[in-house]
Amino acid sequence: MAADVYSPMTPEVQQTETEDGWTFTFAPYFWAAGISGDVAQFGLPAVEIDSSFSDILDHLDFGAMAIGEARYGRYSVFGDVMYSKISGSAGTPRGIVASSVEVSTETFAGLMGVGYSIVDDDTVRLDVVGGARVWSVDTDLSFSGGLLDGVSRSDGATWVDAMAGFRGNYSITPEIYLTGWGLIGAGAADLDWDVAAAVGYRFSDSISAVVGYRALTSGLN
Repeated sequence: MAADVYSPMTPEVQQTETEDGWTFTFAPYFWAAGISGDVAQFGLPAVEIDSSFSDILDHLDFGAMAIGEARYGRYSVFGDVMYSKISGSAGTPRGIVASSVEVSTETFAGLMGVGYSIVDDDTVRLDVVGGARVWSVDTDLSFSGGLLDGVSRSDGATWVDAMAGFRGNYSITPEIYLTGWGLIGAGAADLDWDVAAAVGYRFSDSISAVVGYRALTSGLN
């Protein structure tokens, strides 16, 4: 008989079950993420970017990601947060307006949702879910040398999107399982979607390792 899979998309699960039947899980995780798309800030025209994880890692100052879930029977409440700070600097061609420019960007995404299991047995769990995701992006520019020496500018945006979709787990064996989700929504953004698929291995009832792929997007006009 295959065992229950406790938490989706998390590489390290800490599970606690209370006497009244609530089950709580919490886990930090890490995605080796790249970024691509159109970016426009400070009133400038949008530019296309395409950066791999190795490009971002060179400028990553700090990153934190974690997911948590509280479950009672077929009902669940879950949250997923991601935060990163990226910075870098470069010299200007002639150094007249400024000799160098430093850029720092902070990005936060937080999802809070509720779910209900439409399928829940020893092998399969499929939840229909709904919630809201908050996005926040802040960018700072600092100039050194030249005519703009000491000048700094900031730009940012915060928006909220409603989300809905499915989360699921499938146990292949008591140790090996598949897990993933698909969410789509909109609000301040025209479209916000988040899909993920992974394979996991359970070492014990409280520790699992998961590897997979995730893609998510959101943006303002």
